Amino acid sequence: MPSLTRRTLLSSIPAGVSLTAAMHPAFARPEASPSAPEPPAPASSPAGSANGSAEGSAAIIPLWPGDAPPGGGGPGILLPLVSPSGAISRIAHPHLEVFRPAVPNGAAVLVAGGGGYQRISMRHEALPAAHWLQELGVTVFVLTYRLPQEGWHAGALAPMQDAQRALRLIHAQASTYGLDPARLGVLGFSAGGHLLGLCAARPEWRCYTPVDAADTVQPHVAVALLAYPVVTMEAPYQGTRSCHNLLGPHPSSEEARAWSIQTYIHKGCPPLFLVQAADDPITVPDNTALLQAACQRNTVPVTRYVFPTGGHGFGLGYRKTETSTWPHLAEIWMKQQHFIS
Repeated sequence: MPSLTRRTLLSSIPAGVSLTAAMHPAFARPEASPSAPEPPAPASSPAGSANGSAEGSAAIIPLWPGDAPPGGGGPGILLPLVSPSGAISRIAHPHLEVFRPAVPNGAAVLVAGGGGYQRISMRHEALPAAHWLQELGVTVFVLTYRLPQEGWHAGALAPMQDAQRALRLIHAQASTYGLDPARLGVLGFSAGGHLLGLCAARPEWRCYTPVDAADTVQPHVAVALLAYPVVTMEAPYQGTRSCHNLLGPHPSSEEARAWSIQTYIHKGCPPLFLVQAADDPITVPDNTALLQAACQRNTVPVTRYVFPTGGHGFGLGYRKTETSTWPHLAEIWMKQQHFIS
Protein backbone atom coordinates (compact mmCIF):
# COMPACT_ATOMS: atom_id res chain seq x y z
CA MET A 1 0.00 0.00 0.00
CA PRO A 2 1.50 3.38 -0.93
CA SER A 3 2.28 5.95 1.73
CA LEU A 4 -0.32 8.63 2.27
CA THR A 5 0.48 12.31 2.16
CA ARG A 6 -0.86 14.59 4.85
CA ARG A 7 -2.87 16.37 2.13
CA THR A 8 -4.67 13.11 1.30
CA LEU A 9 -5.38 12.41 4.96
CA LEU A 10 -6.54 15.93 5.71
CA SER A 11 -9.07 15.88 2.89
CA SER A 12 -11.36 13.80 5.11
CA ILE A 13 -10.66 15.55 8.42
CA PRO A 14 -13.02 18.19 9.86
CA ALA A 15 -11.63 21.69 10.13
CA GLY A 16 -9.70 22.36 13.32
CA VAL A 17 -8.80 18.74 14.03
CA SER A 18 -5.09 17.96 14.20
CA LEU A 19 -3.30 15.21 12.31
CA THR A 20 -2.78 13.08 15.39
CA ALA A 21 -6.35 13.58 16.56
CA ALA A 22 -7.49 12.40 13.13
CA MET A 23 -5.66 9.14 13.75
CA HIS A 24 -7.60 8.62 16.98
CA PRO A 25 -10.15 5.98 15.88
CA ALA A 26 -7.37 3.43 15.45
CA PHE A 27 -4.69 4.78 17.73
CA ALA A 28 -4.92 1.95 20.26
CA ARG A 29 -4.49 -0.77 17.62
CA PRO A 30 -0.75 -1.46 17.49
CA GLU A 31 0.53 -2.87 14.24
CA ALA A 32 1.52 -6.51 14.51
CA SER A 33 2.39 -9.42 12.30
CA PRO A 34 -0.26 -12.12 11.69
CA SER A 35 1.43 -14.35 14.26
CA ALA A 36 1.68 -11.66 16.93
CA PRO A 37 -0.65 -11.64 19.96
CA GLU A 38 -3.90 -9.76 19.58
CA PRO A 39 -3.36 -6.07 20.35
CA PRO A 40 -5.34 -4.19 22.98
CA ALA A 41 -8.79 -2.90 22.14
CA PRO A 42 -9.27 0.88 21.93
CA ALA A 43 -9.95 2.47 25.28
CA SER A 44 -12.95 4.72 25.83
CA SER A 45 -12.64 8.24 24.48
CA PRO A 46 -11.23 10.76 26.97
CA ALA A 47 -13.31 13.58 28.32
CA GLY A 48 -12.61 17.24 27.83
CA SER A 49 -12.04 17.48 24.09
CA ALA A 50 -12.37 21.26 24.29
CA ASN A 51 -9.19 21.26 26.35
CA GLY A 52 -7.17 19.47 23.71
CA SER A 53 -7.96 15.80 24.17
CA ALA A 54 -7.26 12.99 21.73
CA GLU A 55 -10.95 13.11 20.88
CA GLY A 56 -11.04 16.70 19.68
CA SER A 57 -8.68 19.45 18.62
CA ALA A 58 -5.34 19.25 20.39
CA ALA A 59 -3.56 22.51 21.09
CA ILE A 60 -0.48 22.91 18.90
CA ILE A 61 2.71 24.56 20.20
CA PRO A 62 5.38 25.26 17.55
CA LEU A 63 8.79 24.52 19.01
CA TRP A 64 10.57 27.41 17.36
CA PRO A 65 9.48 31.02 16.73
CA GLY A 66 10.84 30.74 13.18
CA ASP A 67 12.76 28.08 11.30
CA ALA A 68 14.35 25.36 13.40
CA PRO A 69 18.06 26.00 14.06
CA PRO A 70 20.33 26.09 12.19
CA GLY A 71 18.12 25.67 9.14
CA GLY A 72 18.14 23.28 6.22
CA GLY A 73 15.70 20.46 5.90
CA GLY A 74 15.04 18.29 2.89
CA PRO A 75 11.24 18.38 3.20
CA GLY A 76 11.02 21.96 1.92
CA ILE A 77 7.39 22.87 1.42
CA LEU A 78 6.25 19.26 1.23
CA LEU A 79 3.69 18.04 3.75
CA PRO A 80 4.53 15.23 6.18
CA LEU A 81 4.15 11.66 5.02
CA VAL A 82 1.77 9.45 6.97
CA SER A 83 2.29 5.70 6.59
CA PRO A 84 -0.61 3.22 6.57
CA SER A 85 0.37 2.34 10.15
CA GLY A 86 0.09 5.96 11.28
CA ALA A 87 3.81 6.73 11.50
CA ILE A 88 4.92 10.14 10.23
CA SER A 89 8.06 11.39 8.53
CA ARG A 90 9.21 14.40 6.50
CA ILE A 91 8.86 16.72 9.50
CA ALA A 92 9.26 20.31 8.37
CA HIS A 93 7.70 21.98 11.42
CA PRO A 94 8.50 20.31 14.77
CA HIS A 95 5.88 20.93 17.42
CA LEU A 96 4.07 19.76 20.53
CA GLU A 97 0.45 18.68 20.76
CA VAL A 98 -1.12 19.17 24.17
CA PHE A 99 -3.58 16.62 25.57
CA ARG A 100 -5.21 17.95 28.72
CA PRO A 101 -7.07 15.67 31.15
CA ALA A 102 -10.57 16.35 32.40
CA VAL A 103 -9.21 16.64 35.96
CA PRO A 104 -5.52 17.63 35.83
CA ASN A 105 -3.29 16.74 38.75
CA GLY A 106 -0.40 19.09 37.92
CA ALA A 107 1.91 16.45 36.47
CA ALA A 108 3.11 16.66 32.86
CA VAL A 109 4.78 14.12 30.59
CA LEU A 110 6.61 14.67 27.31
CA VAL A 111 5.98 11.67 25.02
CA ALA A 112 8.09 10.65 22.01
CA GLY A 113 7.27 7.76 19.71
CA GLY A 114 9.98 5.65 18.14
CA GLY A 115 10.73 4.69 14.56
CA GLY A 116 14.50 4.37 14.27
CA TYR A 117 14.92 8.14 13.72
CA GLN A 118 13.42 7.46 10.28
CA ARG A 119 9.77 8.05 11.18
CA ILE A 120 7.71 8.64 14.34
CA SER A 121 5.19 6.07 15.51
CA MET A 122 2.16 8.17 16.43
CA ARG A 123 -0.88 5.91 16.14
CA HIS A 124 0.85 2.88 17.63
CA GLU A 125 2.90 4.46 20.44
CA ALA A 126 2.62 8.19 21.14
CA LEU A 127 -1.16 8.57 20.95
CA PRO A 128 -2.14 5.52 23.02
CA ALA A 129 0.35 6.73 25.64
CA ALA A 130 -1.20 10.20 25.60
CA HIS A 131 -4.68 8.78 26.14
CA TRP A 132 -3.54 6.48 28.96
CA LEU A 133 -1.72 9.27 30.80
CA GLN A 134 -4.65 11.66 30.32
CA GLU A 135 -6.87 9.22 32.18
CA LEU A 136 -4.40 9.37 35.08
CA GLY A 137 -4.81 13.15 35.26
CA VAL A 138 -1.51 13.93 33.52
CA THR A 139 -1.18 16.74 30.98
CA VAL A 140 0.55 15.19 27.98
CA PHE A 141 2.76 16.85 25.39
CA VAL A 142 3.32 14.68 22.30
CA LEU A 143 6.52 15.58 20.48
CA THR A 144 6.84 15.70 16.70
CA TYR A 145 10.59 15.99 16.23
CA ARG A 146 12.84 16.44 13.21
CA LEU A 147 14.52 13.38 11.74
CA PRO A 148 18.30 13.46 11.19
CA GLN A 149 18.34 12.10 7.63
CA GLU A 150 15.98 14.73 6.20
CA GLY A 151 18.54 17.35 5.26
CA TRP A 152 18.78 19.40 8.45
CA HIS A 153 22.06 21.23 8.94
CA ALA A 154 22.05 20.07 12.57
CA GLY A 155 22.16 16.42 11.46
CA ALA A 156 22.07 14.09 14.44
CA LEU A 157 21.48 17.04 16.77
CA ALA A 158 18.15 17.99 15.12
CA PRO A 159 15.90 15.67 17.18
CA MET A 160 17.86 16.45 20.34
CA GLN A 161 17.43 20.18 19.80
CA ASP A 162 13.68 19.68 19.43
CA ALA A 163 13.43 17.54 22.57
CA GLN A 164 15.47 19.97 24.67
CA ARG A 165 13.42 22.88 23.40
CA ALA A 166 10.19 20.99 24.15
CA LEU A 167 11.16 20.44 27.78
CA ARG A 168 12.06 24.10 28.18
CA LEU A 169 8.81 25.28 26.62
CA ILE A 170 6.75 23.01 28.89
CA HIS A 171 8.61 24.33 31.92
CA ALA A 172 8.23 27.93 30.77
CA GLN A 173 4.49 27.49 30.22
CA ALA A 174 3.83 25.54 33.42
CA SER A 175 1.57 28.22 34.89
CA THR A 176 -0.46 28.43 31.67
CA TYR A 177 -1.34 24.75 31.92
CA GLY A 178 -1.55 24.54 35.71
CA LEU A 179 1.54 22.36 36.00
CA ASP A 180 3.91 21.73 38.87
CA PRO A 181 7.39 22.35 37.36
CA ALA A 182 8.80 19.77 39.78
CA ARG A 183 6.60 17.07 38.22
CA LEU A 184 7.71 17.00 34.60
CA GLY A 185 8.39 13.51 33.27
CA VAL A 186 9.28 11.86 29.98
CA LEU A 187 8.06 8.72 28.23
CA GLY A 188 9.87 7.46 25.15
CA PHE A 189 9.52 4.40 22.96
CA SER A 190 12.46 2.82 21.12
CA ALA A 191 14.31 5.69 19.38
CA GLY A 192 12.06 8.09 21.29
CA GLY A 193 13.34 6.38 24.45
CA HIS A 194 16.89 7.07 23.34
CA LEU A 195 16.05 10.70 22.63
CA LEU A 196 14.30 11.41 25.94
CA GLY A 197 16.67 9.18 27.90
CA LEU A 198 19.56 11.38 26.79
CA CYS A 199 17.57 14.49 27.74
CA ALA A 200 16.89 13.08 31.21
CA ALA A 201 20.52 12.07 31.76
CA ARG A 202 22.03 15.30 30.35
CA PRO A 203 19.91 18.22 31.62
CA GLU A 204 22.87 20.61 31.44
CA TRP A 205 23.58 19.94 27.74
CA ARG A 206 22.65 22.83 25.46
CA CYS A 207 22.91 21.80 21.83
CA TYR A 208 21.52 24.97 20.24
CA THR A 209 21.87 28.73 20.69
CA PRO A 210 19.12 30.14 22.93
CA VAL A 211 16.34 31.86 20.99
CA ASP A 212 14.18 33.38 23.74
CA ALA A 213 13.53 33.48 27.49
CA ALA A 214 12.34 29.85 27.58
CA ASP A 215 15.90 28.76 26.83
CA THR A 216 17.24 30.36 30.00
CA VAL A 217 15.77 27.59 32.17
CA GLN A 218 17.11 24.12 32.84
CA PRO A 219 14.05 21.92 33.32
CA HIS A 220 14.12 19.24 35.97
CA VAL A 221 12.97 15.83 34.72
CA ALA A 222 11.31 14.11 37.67
CA VAL A 223 10.78 10.63 36.19
CA ALA A 224 11.81 8.86 32.99
CA LEU A 225 9.83 5.95 31.55
CA LEU A 226 11.51 4.18 28.64
CA ALA A 227 9.84 1.39 26.68
CA TYR A 228 12.17 -0.93 24.73
CA PRO A 229 14.59 2.00 24.36
CA VAL A 230 17.67 2.21 22.22
CA VAL A 231 20.24 2.80 24.95
CA THR A 232 23.71 2.17 23.56
CA MET A 233 25.40 2.96 20.27
CA GLU A 234 28.57 1.15 21.24
CA ALA A 235 29.78 -2.13 19.71
CA PRO A 236 28.42 -4.75 19.38
CA TYR A 237 25.03 -2.96 19.37
CA GLN A 238 25.49 -0.75 16.32
CA GLY A 239 23.16 -2.62 13.98
CA THR A 240 20.04 -0.65 14.83
CA ARG A 241 18.39 1.71 12.37
CA SER A 242 18.60 4.38 15.08
CA CYS A 243 22.38 4.12 15.17
CA HIS A 244 22.70 4.19 11.40
CA ASN A 245 20.40 7.19 11.00
CA LEU A 246 22.15 9.17 13.72
CA LEU A 247 25.78 8.23 13.27
CA GLY A 248 26.09 6.43 9.95
CA PRO A 249 27.20 2.83 9.39
CA HIS A 250 30.66 3.15 10.97
CA PRO A 251 30.69 5.52 13.96
CA SER A 252 33.91 5.97 15.86
CA SER A 253 34.14 4.61 19.38
CA GLU A 254 34.11 8.20 20.66
CA GLU A 255 30.94 9.03 18.74
CA ALA A 256 29.25 5.84 19.85
CA ARG A 257 30.04 6.49 23.50
CA ALA A 258 28.94 10.12 23.24
CA TRP A 259 25.50 9.04 21.96
CA SER A 260 24.92 6.25 24.50
CA ILE A 261 22.63 6.96 27.44
CA GLN A 262 24.56 4.88 29.97
CA THR A 263 27.58 7.17 29.48
CA TYR A 264 25.79 10.00 31.29
CA ILE A 265 24.07 8.27 34.18
CA HIS A 266 25.14 9.95 37.39
CA LYS A 267 23.89 10.43 40.90
CA GLY A 268 21.01 12.88 40.68
CA CYS A 269 19.50 11.47 37.49
CA PRO A 270 15.73 10.97 37.70
CA PRO A 271 14.34 7.56 38.67
CA LEU A 272 14.01 5.29 35.64
CA PHE A 273 11.26 2.84 34.73
CA LEU A 274 12.36 0.41 32.01
CA VAL A 275 10.27 -2.14 30.14
CA GLN A 276 11.29 -4.58 27.42
CA ALA A 277 10.66 -8.05 25.99
CA ALA A 278 13.25 -10.80 26.24
CA ASP A 279 12.75 -11.68 22.57
CA ASP A 280 13.27 -8.13 21.28
CA PRO A 281 15.38 -8.60 18.12
CA ILE A 282 16.11 -4.89 17.59
CA THR A 283 16.99 -3.32 20.92
CA VAL A 284 18.10 -6.54 22.55
CA PRO A 285 17.60 -6.74 26.33
CA ASP A 286 21.25 -5.86 26.87
CA ASN A 287 20.18 -2.25 26.25
CA THR A 288 18.05 -1.96 29.36
CA ALA A 289 20.46 -4.21 31.28
CA LEU A 290 23.31 -1.79 30.57
CA LEU A 291 21.16 1.13 31.67
CA GLN A 292 20.04 -0.65 34.82
CA ALA A 293 23.64 -1.47 35.73
CA ALA A 294 24.72 2.15 35.18
CA CYS A 295 21.92 3.31 37.47
CA GLN A 296 22.85 0.84 40.16
CA ARG A 297 26.50 1.93 40.04
CA ASN A 298 25.48 5.54 40.50
CA THR A 299 22.71 5.01 43.08
CA VAL A 300 19.98 6.11 40.67
CA PRO A 301 16.63 4.45 41.43
CA VAL A 302 15.72 2.08 38.61
CA THR A 303 12.92 -0.43 38.00
CA ARG A 304 13.20 -2.84 35.07
CA TYR A 305 10.66 -5.31 33.71
CA VAL A 306 11.58 -7.83 31.01
CA PHE A 307 8.63 -9.82 29.65
CA PRO A 308 9.19 -13.29 28.14
CA THR A 309 7.68 -12.35 24.77
CA GLY A 310 6.50 -9.26 22.95
CA GLY A 311 9.27 -8.54 20.47
CA HIS A 312 9.99 -4.93 19.63
CA GLY A 313 7.36 -2.23 19.43
CA PHE A 314 4.54 -3.58 21.58
CA GLY A 315 3.37 -0.08 22.49
CA LEU A 316 1.09 -0.25 25.54
CA GLY A 317 1.08 -4.04 25.25
CA TYR A 318 -0.66 -6.88 23.46
CA ARG A 319 -3.91 -8.16 24.88
CA LYS A 320 -3.75 -11.38 26.93
CA THR A 321 0.05 -11.22 27.25
CA GLU A 322 2.28 -9.99 30.04
CA THR A 323 3.20 -6.91 28.00
CA SER A 324 -0.31 -5.56 28.58
CA THR A 325 0.46 -5.22 32.31
CA TRP A 326 3.18 -2.63 32.00
CA PRO A 327 0.99 0.52 32.01
CA HIS A 328 -0.52 -0.63 35.32
CA LEU A 329 2.95 -1.37 36.70
CA ALA A 330 4.07 2.07 35.55
CA GLU A 331 1.08 3.71 37.22
CA ILE A 332 1.98 2.04 40.53
CA TRP A 333 5.59 3.12 40.10
CA MET A 334 4.67 6.74 39.36
CA LYS A 335 2.59 6.80 42.54
CA GLN A 336 5.53 5.40 44.50
CA GLN A 337 7.67 8.24 43.11
CA HIS A 338 4.98 10.73 44.24
CA PHE A 339 4.68 11.85 40.62
CA ILE A 340 0.94 11.18 40.59
CA SER A 341 -1.43 10.40 43.44
